[in-house]
Amino acid sequence: MAQTYAIVETGGKQYKVAPGQKIDVDRLAVAEGEDVELSRVLLIADGEDTIIGSPTIDGAKVIATCLGEHKGNKIIVFKYKPKVRYRRKTGHRQLYARLEIKKIVKPGEEAAPKKTRKKKVAVGGKS
Repeated sequence: MAQTYAIVETGGKQYKVAPGQKIDVDRLAVAEGEDVELSRVLLIADGEDTIIGSPTIDGAKVIATCLGEHKGNKIIVFKYKPKVRYRRKTGHRQLYARLEIKKIVKPGEEAAPKKTRKKKVAVGGKS
């Protein structure tokens, strides 16, 4: 059987991901070790079955774990105008979040059993 993969969108970019893979995406507001749910899934494919979204697949999601943040390579920005002595040199390092893909959830499947809370009912009091 061929490996299952999905195409997800995050930060305005599309990534082809498979379970166990590590990817670098634009910085997310997620703590290290916390799970992330990527819900903009554009395509899911496993050997015999391919699901294509229009534009996304309803009910599908990719579950990943954040492994931390890091900076990318430095990019030098140099502005220059001839004859007027105008020169500006600045640098930029983009922040990335490293994600490890745990599971690709197809529509209709459940990622993990949901934890349910029992409601406490007041006894003998006004409600």
